[in-house]
Amino acid sequence: MQLFLTILLCLSTIVSCATLSDTKPAGSPSPTAVQDGHARALYLYSRARLATLEGDYPGAMNMLRDAIELDPSSAYLNTAAAEIKLKIGQVPEALEYISKAIKLDPNAPGPYLMAGVLMATAGKDWEAAEHLRKAIKLDPTKEEAYLHLAVSLTRLFEYEEAVSTLKALVKLNPDSALGYYYLGRTYSQMKLYRDATGFFKKTLELRPDFSQASIDMAASFEALGDYSKAIEIYRGLLDEEDSNRTAILQRLIQLLIQQRRFEEALKYLYLSVDSGLGGQETMRKIGLIQLELEKYDEAITVFDELLQKDPEAHHIRLYLGIAYEEKDELDRAYTEFAKIPSGSSAHIEAVGHMAFILKEKGRTEAAIAMLRNAIATDPTQIELYLNLSSLYESAEQPQTALDLLSSVEKRFSGDPRFYFRLGVLLDKLGKKQESILAMKKVLTLSPKDAQALNFLGYSYAELGENLDEALGYIKQAVEIRPNDGFILDSLGWVYFKMKKYDDAVRQLEEAARLVDDDSTILEHLGDAYAARREHRKALKQYKKALEMDPDRKDLVIKIHKLKGEQGER
Repeated sequence: MQLFLTILLCLSTIVSCATLSDTKPAGSPSPTAVQDGHARALYLYSRARLATLEGDYPGAMNMLRDAIELDPSSAYLNTAAAEIKLKIGQVPEALEYISKAIKLDPNAPGPYLMAGVLMATAGKDWEAAEHLRKAIKLDPTKEEAYLHLAVSLTRLFEYEEAVSTLKALVKLNPDSALGYYYLGRTYSQMKLYRDATGFFKKTLELRPDFSQASIDMAASFEALGDYSKAIEIYRGLLDEEDSNRTAILQRLIQLLIQQRRFEEALKYLYLSVDSGLGGQETMRKIGLIQLELEKYDEAITVFDELLQKDPEAHHIRLYLGIAYEEKDELDRAYTEFAKIPSGSSAHIEAVGHMAFILKEKGRTEAAIAMLRNAIATDPTQIELYLNLSSLYESAEQPQTALDLLSSVEKRFSGDPRFYFRLGVLLDKLGKKQESILAMKKVLTLSPKDAQALNFLGYSYAELGENLDEALGYIKQAVEIRPNDGFILDSLGWVYFKMKKYDDAVRQLEEAARLVDDDSTILEHLGDAYAARREHRKALKQYKKALEMDPDRKDLVIKIHKLKGEQGER
């Protein structure tokens, strides 16, 4: 815990403030004025404190040993020695000194506080808590004691007492930023993220520059699924000079990619490059995002540059082949895939791409033979079966595809990808209920699979049944992928089936904004407009959809029908 060390550093004031208020002189006496052992011990203590501030821990320890020899009954000298032993990581020796200090003065709070810190450092949180409770009882004003006690209690999962301890602190000192901060941390560990964000907010009101509180608040918003607020916080932190800047930038990029906000992610990836953080991983992400954004030439340039530095980076070569494939340069793509050796972890995926290139060139039988040979060589790779079933399906052999998958279900029964592919195939074969059962198995294995959630919700919407259940599935999918236009289209379509046309239009308009080249989304939006009697808007969407997909006779029928209704009016 980053701030735990900060609190430890604060302990340099514990001994001088908590145990020497009545005994330590305002100034250090001169050597000639020192007459007795107690005064000499005080002098050596003062010099030890100066040496500690200068980082001379061995010198400080030598002086303290001499001081203790002169004044062996001094609790504060033993506490000071324990402090130095803690600073240099000699915890057992520090415990010996602090135990002696407690015996010498059992009513001084400082040694108990130091003992609590030492016990916690040694991983003895139960013992630490006992010492820290005693320190608070002897001096209820010491903020450090409350904070250390709360930290130890949290590690012991004693959340209730940890919370009450910290609330007692902020009641005692309403300006304790650390008190509110650790309340936020404790509530986060309790998974009460809404409460946690409130305490982090209070922390930042007291200390606006407390960047760790901002980072933890962003993490709480992520846990709540409020990714926009988390992103906003990370962006704000990037505008400040912060030692965590690199980690913040990386988290922001990852979150933007997760939310499929690729253009924004790209901006911050290039910022990483400008900041000197443009290693292979950063450039790989840039290339993949360019690929996702269909900027194939830019992606090819990035992957080529990476391969010049490391020709054996097989996954980069795989991405390069995919970029050429998407660009419809199939021969060049095939050449790149073929360069990936059989021993590479990228080989199986490369084989799948080569098979589909053969299919695109009209050589479906050769593609099927390639995958069957690959399966014979290594029958443990699920990707080969999934690709082969797709080829059988495209070759008008859906039953063969289904038989293939059925033959290996036991082998891959723990893999959600198997049941997703099975569900899609069953749906295309018109076996809707079996398809739904397969997708529910996906969710049993992978409850956060947004595509399976979307598939189930859309399937029920198409069937016009279990619409409340359908809405629940798709809302979960939206939470996971809020910027996915196809999922928003499903949400809008469920609302349409529920006759909630205003909600349907709102979601479908956003889906059409995110995916502006899908005829089905435009058709759904047209249907929703038509249901609201907005015929001109509906007609516009139908026509746009028909331009994209001229073979859609159902769209022609809808256009004629709508024109007829307009004419009747």
